[in-house]
Amino acid sequence: MLTLIRNGEVYAPDYLGKKDILLVYDKIGFIEDHIPVPANFVDITVIDATGMKVVPGFIDSHVHITGGGGEGSYKTRTPELQLTDATLSGITTIIGVIGTDGTTRTMPNLIAKARALEEEGITCYVHTGSYQVPVKTLTGKIEDDLILIDKIIGVGEIAISDHRSSQPTVEEMAKLASAARIGGMLSGKAGIVNIHVGDSKDHLDLILKVLETTDLPIRQFYPTHINRNPHLFEAGISYAKRGGWVDFTTSTIPKFLAEGEVSCSQGLKRMLDEDVPIEQITFTSDGQASLPDFNEDGEMVGLKIGKVNTLFQAVKDAVQIEHIPLETALKVITSNPATILKLKQKGELKTGSDADIVLLDQNLSIQSVWAKGQHMVSEGKALVKGTFE
Repeated sequence: MLTLIRNGEVYAPDYLGKKDILLVYDKIGFIEDHIPVPANFVDITVIDATGMKVVPGFIDSHVHITGGGGEGSYKTRTPELQLTDATLSGITTIIGVIGTDGTTRTMPNLIAKARALEEEGITCYVHTGSYQVPVKTLTGKIEDDLILIDKIIGVGEIAISDHRSSQPTVEEMAKLASAARIGGMLSGKAGIVNIHVGDSKDHLDLILKVLETTDLPIRQFYPTHINRNPHLFEAGISYAKRGGWVDFTTSTIPKFLAEGEVSCSQGLKRMLDEDVPIEQITFTSDGQASLPDFNEDGEMVGLKIGKVNTLFQAVKDAVQIEHIPLETALKVITSNPATILKLKQKGELKTGSDADIVLLDQNLSIQSVWAKGQHMVSEGKALVKGTFE
């Protein structure tokens, strides 16, 4: 019930120095310079974190938890996420999405998988819908999904600027964004619209046209894959300078990088050099998504699978290769997504927040992970495994 993590360097994600942290069941009870253990008190686990960095559990807000893909027919449907895929990667909170296939990947299945991951020990929410417009909701209305279903916190991923999208119009996008906004307001949830942006040179134009013709604010939208090519990345910088959120995708392959995809670590450095506030930038893995390679005729010629373990590796690269301070880089997978998604108990180490904690060694390798106070990983090995692992 009680766990005391002692003598670690705490990044909350802002640097707090050497502190002791007391976990009380699933919450952080105290963060102090020193927390003594009463004599003869046996019902407490003490963890010596000397030489370790203590950071918030990571948030991956774009994962195909039920699998994705299918662009190369049925055999290319990707598998579901397993619990230890997340925990060994330091991920304690996940947002599940549906992508291209909104027919065999369904909202009931997505919610059931989210609840399964929660039963196994981590926190999981979902967005309603998939690439397609009109949105295929659970209840029949976006507003009802958000207001009545606890696990649903937003809409998406809606595809634009992509040959796989349903080619939504400005009016269609405005209406679904308005419904998401109203549903979010009435439920106290984020109600954002997660936007998949493809390779087309239309970039973010559809969102910008909605903003020009309606009263919707720019932060109603949460576009992802901003680093997929150089011209979209430049459009992303402009969009961010207008006050919008931008999300980079960490899953990739060498071929995509060679063809011009911007690595997340380099992209973060570029955006910061362009004076984009760090609070507007996030990383997500696109885990379990297919990474299809299409030729000029739109035919799939190759396929890989996105991995959630790329999430922190990209942050690690930002620190070790691009020399971005750890407390800055951590924000893209902790406090920033927590703020955007209105996950008030997540993303920070503070009294009363959920006890989601990661211990890193001096090389920034993941050593221990707690999710809602439960010790999931120790010395880089899983203590808790999923039901079928």
